[in-house]
Amino acid sequence: MIGFYNYTVILTYIGLASSIFGMTQVFAGHYRAALLCLIISGTCDMFDGKIARMKKDRTKQEKVFGIQIDSLCDLICFGMFPATIGYSLTVGKPNLQPLGVIASVMFVLGAVIRLGYFNVMEQERQEQTDEHRKYYQGLPVTSVALILPLIYIVSVYFQWLPLPQTYCISQIIISVLFILNIKVRKPGNVGIIVMTVLGLAVLAGVLIFCE
Repeated sequence: MIGFYNYTVILTYIGLASSIFGMTQVFAGHYRAALLCLIISGTCDMFDGKIARMKKDRTKQEKVFGIQIDSLCDLICFGMFPATIGYSLTVGKPNLQPLGVIASVMFVLGAVIRLGYFNVMEQERQEQTDEHRKYYQGLPVTSVALILPLIYIVSVYFQWLPLPQTYCISQIIISVLFILNIKVRKPGNVGIIVMTVLGLAVLAGVLIFCE
């Protein structure tokens, strides 16, 4: 069998499986389950890199494979999956479907450009240094695992914010942030704690306010 099979990719694959299951829930109209799957995928992504770095004897091929497989899974988990949610919110609403199409196309396109650029730069960086990355260029695609469920919750709670329009317009804005040449500081231990607390709050919001 081709590929590399060890514990360093387990969480990446679990996150992918969660997102694929989440997409089936979107098609069934179960948005609470779908958003929970998105949060699970984001949680897996938060820790898969740390687990991979625990394996000190990784070969160059294993490291490159890890970079590639992580980005391929990220494209599905944090590109295609959220876009599926956004478009589904406009289905059956002829006046909103063009917005759903535009938002989905821009969102996935921004994600694939961001991830492709990251792959090139990260592989080059790892050939030059063993230091951990301190900054991201552009908004990390994995951040949508918190941002979009939060936007969904806010829209549901504040009913004067129409959910389809708010979600889709947010996707368009995020797609631009993916490819803007801005520096986003990579969270340290304190940042991870803060994100974990925020993630738990978003998780609670999904369970309480979403259907």
